[in-house]
Amino acid sequence: MLVLWDIDSTLIDNGGVSKEAYALTFTRLTGRPLRHPVVTDGKADPAILHSMLRQHGIEATPELVEQAVRMMSVVFESLASRMRERGHAEPGARAAIAALARQGDVVQSVLAGNTWHNAQVKISAFGLTGDLDYEVGASGSDAEVRADLVRVARTKATAKCGTTFPPASTVLIGNTPRDIEAGRFSGASVVGVASGEYRVESLAATGADPVPPDLRDADALVGAVLGARRRRPGKPTDDIP
Repeated sequence: MLVLWDIDSTLIDNGGVSKEAYALTFTRLTGRPLRHPVVTDGKADPAILHSMLRQHGIEATPELVEQAVRMMSVVFESLASRMRERGHAEPGARAAIAALARQGDVVQSVLAGNTWHNAQVKISAFGLTGDLDYEVGASGSDAEVRADLVRVARTKATAKCGTTFPPASTVLIGNTPRDIEAGRFSGASVVGVASGEYRVESLAATGADPVPPDLRDADALVGAVLGARRRRPGKPTDDIP
């Protein structure tokens, strides 16, 4: 079974440092102050940086976006201590990951819009790396569309583990309708966690089932994940490799 964790507001609260990193990257890259708010909206890092450049009337060439991505990695690293000071692991996150790891057939990783480097900075800042296998996850370094990231992760997990992970044995854990949409569109099951701005009712209405209020009850989380894999998503895609 493959379990893919969303990061922000599911496993951690970054204390606003992520948006600060985007702004600082833009200023260092262009020499200009940021005049428009950073809108992440669940997008991948390269797409967010591309949008920021265009908003400010700057041609977002592939070369410039790539330069921005590299610069943001340096910026993120420099802000890791600030993230630890201002942010925190979501209550119960560490215990929930450990509880799933005790299930013999579960492989866990992350599904992140961040690049791999930035995702690892976030996870490492709060000591959540132990039972997460980065080699089988997917990030903004792999694709920009979140549903595509689920497919990428399944392909990586199959290659590493030597066993296939069809939609019926893939579960995405996230806290937004975008996470739920990504899981369902890719054929995976979804466990919504109401630890962010969306409440239990709104997540359930978008198709997540079940929806625990947070990660504090590790046994409930495990039950939700094991139950979710028995539920067929609205768009079965068992033909995806």
